[in-house]
Amino acid sequence: MRYFFKISYDGSKFYGFQRLNDNKTIQKVLEDALTKVDQSPVLIKGAGRTDRGVHANGQVVHFDLKHDIPEDGLKSIVNKLVGPYINIKECKKVSDDFHARFSVKQKTYRYRIYLGEYDPQIYDYAFELCQTIDIDKMKEASQYFLGVHDFRMFVSGERLNYMSLIYDISFKQTDEYLDIIFVGKSFYRYMIRNMVGALLDIGLGKREIEEIKFALDGDSKIKQFSTAISNGLYLDSIEY
Repeated sequence: MRYFFKISYDGSKFYGFQRLNDNKTIQKVLEDALTKVDQSPVLIKGAGRTDRGVHANGQVVHFDLKHDIPEDGLKSIVNKLVGPYINIKECKKVSDDFHARFSVKQKTYRYRIYLGEYDPQIYDYAFELCQTIDIDKMKEASQYFLGVHDFRMFVSGERLNYMSLIYDISFKQTDEYLDIIFVGKSFYRYMIRNMVGALLDIGLGKREIEEIKFALDGDSKIKQFSTAISNGLYLDSIEY
């Protein structure tokens, strides 16, 4: 029987999503809980592997159980086992051909920037800028990322394919917070953090807007942009 979980978690309390032998990760905590419930080894597949410090409001995983357990009951008992820094928001049975990663139509990520005075209680949940920044320039520069591009200069590690499609990038400012919201088909390792880093470089006057276009066009003369810290990144939602 295949199940679907929509989950939220506080990434500051874990060493990322992917299972690691000696460290506490989202995948390991969930698999340990489900193995206990099903009384047999359970492996989960996630929609994406968030890095250490990255948070989620709408991460999705799927897994198979030997026992047919009612959805509400499974949600309740797993929440008791994985809390308080992981929460199962939704549980449902799905068809055997559903895949948390390969069935994705689009993902929405949010990067949160704090514009106020430094506050140590905020550090784990936003990038504390503590500088004046030109948000209009950042908005203008972000438009270069829209559509289909080769993002190799904004991705960490080697891949066979660096092509990706970004549908929308929007900015939302509320009080002392600035959220940059990315909607796209797929995002690769450090891709959003590198895009945010580039936008911050431009907003702070360190780089020119046109350099993003040159980087996407494969200009090898363009030096690497900054990489934004993981603390401000949230996987907000996934559509299937």
